[in-house]
Amino acid sequence: MHDIERFIHGFEKFQSHYFDDSPGLFNDLKRGQRPGTLLIGCCDSRVDPALLLGCDPGDIFTVRIVASLVPPCGSAKSHHGVSAAIQFAVESLKVSRIIVLGHAQCGGIRALVEQDIDTSREEDFIGKWMSIAEPARVRVMSTMQDASVLEQRRACELASVLVSLKNLETFPWVKSAIASGELTLHGWYFDLDSGALLAYAPRADAFLPLVCPIVSKSACAS
Repeated sequence: MHDIERFIHGFEKFQSHYFDDSPGLFNDLKRGQRPGTLLIGCCDSRVDPALLLGCDPGDIFTVRIVASLVPPCGSAKSHHGVSAAIQFAVESLKVSRIIVLGHAQCGGIRALVEQDIDTSREEDFIGKWMSIAEPARVRVMSTMQDASVLEQRRACELASVLVSLKNLETFPWVKSAIASGELTLHGWYFDLDSGALLAYAPRADAFLPLVCPIVSKSACAS
């Protein structure tokens, strides 16, 4: 019950700020949303995109799913929640960028790397979902056989972001928007161990700091 009371108190603070102190934002949002960014993040409770990036309501269109994974484009004969959200963001909202936000200590990636996934049950949704990142696991295990498990997990967390970026380009509306210069793709990684934010740089083929850890910001600046 304590959490419920805290949530209610939290909403009261939200209500006071956005509907009393600063009502202008929601007066505008009542007429519709116009986010410029689709952010695909993990459903991990420690990695709230709006909180991490200091966003107000309406700033980002968000999809949160296990391990921030984007499936490849497939048949529309079955249900595809992530794919539907991507289509809506690109075709209807006309977002100008998509950010895939991975993070350190991802439980889904840990289970994938350590092969701690039970696929014996017919209703095993997690195992099937995490198979999206199997190319990342194969790549890491073939090139980092002698690395520690922690190093392998981090490498797989980073590589899985690239898998999702590649899968995004299999959607025709995404591919078309990129070709016309209306859409860009970005791979980010929140290192919750150090408090840093990294971004994938295609030319360097590496994740480089966007925001350095507090203790080493002076080193990044130099």
